[in-house]
Order: sequence, then C-alpha cells, then structure tokens
Amino acid sequence: MPSRVAAPWNLEMEPDPALPALNQTSLLSGPGPFVLLGVPGLKALHSWLSVPVCLLYVVALVGNTLLLGLIAADKALRSPMYQFLGLLAVADLTLATSTVPKALAVLWGLSNEISFGACLAQLFVAHVAFIAESSVLLAMAVDRYVAICQPLRYGALLTQRVVGIVAAAAVIRGACVMTPPVVLLQRLPYCGQRALPHTYCEHMGVARLACGDTRPNIWYGLATTLLSPALDLVLIGASYVLILHAVCRLPSPGARYKALGTCGAHAGVIALFYTPALFSFLAHRFGRHTVPIHIHILLANLYVVVPPALNPVVYGVRTQQIAQRLRHLLRLIWAGAGRKVDSQRVSSHK
Repeated sequence: MPSRVAAPWNLEMEPDPALPALNQTSLLSGPGPFVLLGVPGLKALHSWLSVPVCLLYVVALVGNTLLLGLIAADKALRSPMYQFLGLLAVADLTLATSTVPKALAVLWGLSNEISFGACLAQLFVAHVAFIAESSVLLAMAVDRYVAICQPLRYGALLTQRVVGIVAAAAVIRGACVMTPPVVLLQRLPYCGQRALPHTYCEHMGVARLACGDTRPNIWYGLATTLLSPALDLVLIGASYVLILHAVCRLPSPGARYKALGTCGAHAGVIALFYTPALFSFLAHRFGRHTVPIHIHILLANLYVVVPPALNPVVYGVRTQQIAQRLRHLLRLIWAGAGRKVDSQRVSSHK
C-alpha cells in the first residue's frame, strides 16, 4: 500500500476533536466530507477577512447583473463588443458564485465541510469559468484589435454568429480541459486525510490529500496552465502591443490619451485576473516549501472575487454608451422614487 502523501506545504495537522474518527489505513474510493480550514495561520482573522470578500462579491453580483440587464434590454447594445461584455459578465458571475459563498461560510464558521462530489463539482465549475473568462478576454482583445487596426473589416469579421461561436468554444474548451483532472481525482485512492487548507476546492489541493501517485495531476495541470491561461495572456499582450502601436500613430493627442487610458485600465484588470491565478496554479506545483500558505490562499481568493467586481466598472461603466444608459436608468429610478415619496406625503396630509 502506498504511503500517504504529506499535506500541502508540510503543514502539521493537529487532530481536530470536531472531526469524526476515521480509519486512517483504509482506502476510500469515495472520500469525504472534506474539511475546509480557511486560511491556516489566520483563523483569528477570518471574520475580518470575510468583510472585503463579502463586499466585493456583492459588488460583483450587482455590477454584472446590471450590466447584463442593460445589454439585454437595449437594442443599441447588441453589437459584438457589448455581447462580449455580456459573456464576460456571465463568466464573472459563475466564477464568483461557484467559490465565494462557500468561502464565506468557512470564514464565518457556518459550514466548513464539503462532500467529495460537491468538491469535484465546485472545482470543475470554477476552473471551467476561469478558462472561459480567459477565452472571452482573448476574444475581446482581438475584437479591439480589429476595431482599431482593421476598422473597415470589422463588420465582416465580427458578427453575432462569431460571438455565438466564441461563447460555445469558451465553454467547450473549459470543459475539455477540466474533465481529465476530475476523472484523475476520482481514480486516486484516499487514506482518510480530510483537512484541506483552503476556502474552496482546487484541483491540486484535493490531489494532495490522496495517497496515490499524483504526478499525472501535477504534469497535466502544468501543461494546461501553460497552454490555456498562459497562452491566452501572451496572445492578449501581443494584441495590445499592436493596438498601442496603432494608437501612437493617431494624429490627435486627445484621442491618444483616451485610448492609452482605456488600454491601461484594461491591462490593470487583466493583470489582477491572471497574476494571482497563475501564481496559485504554479505555487501548488513548485512553491509548496517556499510560499507561505496564507499568502497562497489569500491570492487564490483574490482572483475569484476582485476581477468580477472590477470588470463591470472598467469594461462597462467606462464604455460611453453603457455609461449613458446607466445614468439614464439611475435618473429614472431617482425620479420614480421621488414621485413615490411625494405621493406618500400627499396621502399622509389627507
């Protein structure tokens, strides 16, 4: 029988009296439930850490839902650029909702257990949403490149049919990438280790609880990281280099400044999306003995909640047409609230 793999980062797991006794020598084909530990070493700060996570999640829910509503309700926002924004909002909502509610339950001490099946479902949906969002960001970069560098061909190249193909390809790509690791996790033997130092389930975090050979998981995860989000990031960077080259040749200084400001904001959000995610993926494979675990867990929570909260602002509100629609909607809401207050005052005087 293979010996049990040590817990990630060589954590010394103290026996938890709240955990039911397990037969540590028996192999479990269907282990669980796993126990999510939150942020090891910062347990006393869990309530404080939950505050920004909760606020950012609420902002992400409100912002992306509002953005989707505006795009769906306004026929003027049916061009490919705005439809890509809608796809990005759907990916953001899926990524955040598949991870943050459980993370908040762990940080608030409400529920830290998760079944093996639910854990696999969570990591599958979260990673598919991440890969789909990466694909949409790449498509949006190509969309902006064509609009700026090939404006005469934009209408012919970017159509609603192309947007539909991109949406389907993004989901299929994510599902194809994430199905093999889920199968690999199901085939691994587990020896009773249940404590998972995280706020939600990740592929390698679960794999390291197994007592079998996890090298296929490690190498497959590394290959997909390099060939999926890392490759997307390189292509996005190349497209923005071409865009900046075209922008620098614009005759108007005002137009150059505006375009550079927009590209800078987009680049900032893209960096916030990819940097902690790639750091988290690679730390599981190469940084287990060098990266403090609480830093790793905090960054892993960063990329599932910060970009979904910022994307509606950077890609939506900063877009002129969406900003105009949003201001119009807020004025209507404000006027309706004012009329309601006035009617209540009249009724009270009667």
